[in-house]
Amino acid sequence: MKLTSYWLDTAKPAGDFRHQELPASVDVAVVGGGLTGLSTALHLARQGASVAVLEAHTLGWGASGRNGGMATTGLAIDFTKAVKRYGLDSATRMFTVYNDAIDTVEDVVRTEGIDCDFERVGKLNLASKPAHYEEFQRSADLLALHANHEVTLVPRNRIRDEIGSDFYHGAMVDPLAAGVHVGKLCSGLAMAASQYGASLHEDCEVVSLERLGTRRHRVVTAQGSLLADDVVVGTSGYSGKLLPWLRRRIVPIGSFIVVTEPLDRAVIDELLPHRRVASDSKNLVYYFRITPDNRLLFGGRARFAMSSPGSDLRSGDILRRAITKVFPRLRGVGIDYCWGGLVDMSLDQMVHAGRRDGVFYSVGYSGHGVQMATHMGKVVAQMLEGDHSANPWGELPFHAVPGHVGPPWFLPPVGAYFRFLDLVK
Repeated sequence: MKLTSYWLDTAKPAGDFRHQELPASVDVAVVGGGLTGLSTALHLARQGASVAVLEAHTLGWGASGRNGGMATTGLAIDFTKAVKRYGLDSATRMFTVYNDAIDTVEDVVRTEGIDCDFERVGKLNLASKPAHYEEFQRSADLLALHANHEVTLVPRNRIRDEIGSDFYHGAMVDPLAAGVHVGKLCSGLAMAASQYGASLHEDCEVVSLERLGTRRHRVVTAQGSLLADDVVVGTSGYSGKLLPWLRRRIVPIGSFIVVTEPLDRAVIDELLPHRRVASDSKNLVYYFRITPDNRLLFGGRARFAMSSPGSDLRSGDILRRAITKVFPRLRGVGIDYCWGGLVDMSLDQMVHAGRRDGVFYSVGYSGHGVQMATHMGKVVAQMLEGDHSANPWGELPFHAVPGHVGPPWFLPPVGAYFRFLDLVK
């Protein structure tokens, strides 16, 4: 079993950018070489800007290469909850942005010729309890009435039409969601950005930012320093100590994934006959899909803990047992991959993007970053051109998480709280 991301292990890197010489100055320095940073660099370089992408590890190493490979519609919170919190018009507008984000991924993939197994397979939302299915029904009615967004409800007596399991109490199918090989997507974005002239740098951790006057910055990295007119930070759950104000607003939460050995086509046809990407309605969510080479990828917040080799293995054991609960016929199936990554959770579980102290940022994808990070790269590029109206999240207050000033010491009690909620609600 490999303790590495299946996506990164099965994608050809765009190149080796560990020893690239830093330019003396650029229009824009992008901190973080994941989907946010690479998409930002691509869209800026297309416009003729000089861009340097500065990645502490390798491109796609963080959350962008460690997720479930799902580009899904909908906010990180339920639509009915969003309506109560923000009002119908704002909630509808924000919901629609996620549809736009999947369109952005599709457009970039098509325009740049990125071979990343992008396919609109649809999203299967699974009700862990009967009451959750009733919530699906309410959401479906609101979406059809106010967002012109049609979903299909699947009652429990027809659940086998969608999934080879009796574990759930019904489902909601959204046809617009897609599956994508995120390792290949990251490589494709990097290759395209490089072809447009962006300068890519790996093993190039940014250790400090110094603002020079009203706009210009000195960016100090592990490989030297450069000057930049603007700086974009897209480091999500890996933001660390570079910007203390950002660290206080983003909680890195571990999410863990296992991938099985290749499965027979007949087994796949039973498990997920329409090959949809899927997740359930628990707080400690399970999510799963079929990979392009016919494996079952199965993930979840198995433990509220940070990712590390030991933590990944313990979480992998939990997920192995969970697979057999959801899919009993897979008891004893081999596990070929096990890994973890960090989800960047904001206090309100909403995306936050803007400019502070002269630094542009986009973070807080809360487990829905494949499509939104790619989309926000385009939006940030528009913001740098002066179009702040393109930012759908600009008016949201971005509150600090109380008590969060360093490593998230509070994750175990938070995990216990959510386990309790999953029992009683």
